[in-house]
Amino acid sequence: MTRFVIAVLLTVTNVIGAAVVYALAAWVVPLPGRHDVHIELLNLAVLGGYVPSAVLVGTWLGLRRYRRLDRWIVEERPATDREKTALLAAPRWFAWLHLALWGTAALVFGAVNAPSHVGRAALITWIVFLTGLTVSALAFLIVERRLRRVNRAALVTGLPARRRSRHVAARFGMAWLLSTGASAGGLVVAGLMAVVLGPGATTHVQLGVTMMALGAVVILVGGLTTFLTAQTTADPIRAMRSALTAVGKGRFDIQIGIDDATEIGELQAGFNDMVAGLREREQLRDLFGRHVGVDVAREALTTGVRLGGEVREVTVLFVDVMGSTTMATELDPDRVVALLNRFFDVVIDVIHEHDGWINKFEGDAALAIWGAPVAVAERNTRALAAARVLAARLHAEVPEIAAGVGISGGPVVCGNVGSADRYEYTVIGDAVNEAARLTSVAKEHPERCVANALLLADAGEEAAHWVEREPVIVRGRAAETRIAVPRS
Repeated sequence: MTRFVIAVLLTVTNVIGAAVVYALAAWVVPLPGRHDVHIELLNLAVLGGYVPSAVLVGTWLGLRRYRRLDRWIVEERPATDREKTALLAAPRWFAWLHLALWGTAALVFGAVNAPSHVGRAALITWIVFLTGLTVSALAFLIVERRLRRVNRAALVTGLPARRRSRHVAARFGMAWLLSTGASAGGLVVAGLMAVVLGPGATTHVQLGVTMMALGAVVILVGGLTTFLTAQTTADPIRAMRSALTAVGKGRFDIQIGIDDATEIGELQAGFNDMVAGLREREQLRDLFGRHVGVDVAREALTTGVRLGGEVREVTVLFVDVMGSTTMATELDPDRVVALLNRFFDVVIDVIHEHDGWINKFEGDAALAIWGAPVAVAERNTRALAAARVLAARLHAEVPEIAAGVGISGGPVVCGNVGSADRYEYTVIGDAVNEAARLTSVAKEHPERCVANALLLADAGEEAAHWVEREPVIVRGRAAETRIAVPRS
C-alpha cells in the first residue's frame, strides 16, 4: 500500500509540475517567439512525449528501488544493516532521481528552442530547472513522510552501525526551496526578462534591476538564514547522537551541554538525567556483581529474582586457612587483613581463570562452584585444575599462610534462600559438606590439596596430574572416601 501511495503522489506531483512549466512558458513569462506556432507545436510535442516517458522511467526505477527496500517485510525477517541504510537514504535517492529527470528535461527543451532563439532557450531551461528543483524537494518530503511507518518497523532492532543520513538539515533546505527559493528564482527570471526583452524604457530597466536585486537578496539571505537555522537544530542532535553512541559502548560519564530552554534544551537535559540514572544503575549492578558474583547478577537481571531452588550437578571447591585463630591473635589487625587480601587475590584469580564462581567468603575461607547458577562444560576438569593450581600458587605467592583445599562433586540444591527483603544465592548439599571436610584432610597432606577420587573418572587429561591415596573416613561419615592429591 505504501509503495502504491508513493507512486501515485509522485506521479501527480510531476504531472502538476509539467503543467506549471507549460503555463509559465505559455502565459506568464514573456518569452520571445511566443506566437510562433511552429515553435509552440514543437514544444508541445516534446512535452507530450517526454512527460509520459519520464513518468514511466521514474515509476519503474522507483518501484524497483522500493522492492529492494521492503524485501525483508515480504520475507518476514528483521531488516539487515544494509537494508536499513538504504531505507534511510531513500528520500534522498528519490530527490536525486527527480532532479536528474527534470535536469534532463531542461537540457532537452533548451536544445529544442536554441535554434530558433538562444534567449528563449535559456529562459525555458531555467524555468524547467527551477520547477524540477521544486518537484525534487516535494519528492524528498513525500517519500520521507510516507516511509516513516516502514522505518519504524525496520528500526525496531536498532539503527544501522554505519549511516549517512542528515535529514534534519535536509528538511530545512527542502522547505526553504519550496517556500522561498523557487519563487525568488522566478523573481530573478522576471527581472531579467524586463531588462533584456523590455522596450528599453528606463522604468522597465529600473524595475528589472530592482526585481533581480530583491530576488538575489531573498535567495542569499534566506538561504543563509535557513542554513544557519538548520545547523542550530542539527548540531545539538548530532552531538546527542554521538553521546548516545558512546553510552551504547558503555561510557556513562557522558554529559552534553544544554544550549537553550527550547524543546531541544529540554531533550538535552532529559538525556543527561537518563545517563545519570544509567550511571547509578551500572554502579549498583557492578556492586551487585561484586557481592554475589557476575553470573548470579546476570542471571538475576535476565530472569528476575525469586525465592526457591533447584537441584543441579556441580563441582565444589573449598579453601580454608590453617591456624587463622593464632594468626589473628599474634599479628596486628592490619597485617592480618593484608595477608588475607593477598590470599583471596590468588583465590579469585585462579577460580575465575578456570571458569568457576565464588559463591561466598567466610572470614578466612572461600567456597567456589562449577555448574551453578550456569552450566559449565567439563566442570570436573576445570575444578580439579583450579584446585591443583591454587594449592601451588598459594604455597609460592603467600607462603606466610598455610591453607587446605578440598574438592568434591555431586547433586546440590541451589537457589535464593532468605526472605523477600533479604536473600542470598547459595548451594546446599552433601558435596559442599564433603569439600569443606576434605580441607581438614588436606591439612594432613604435604600437597595441601585433596579431592574426591571419583571426580577423576570424568576429568579427561587432568586426571593424569592426580594420584590416589589411601581412603579416609571424613568427619560425619561411616564409610570410607576415596581421595586423590596432585602429583608432586
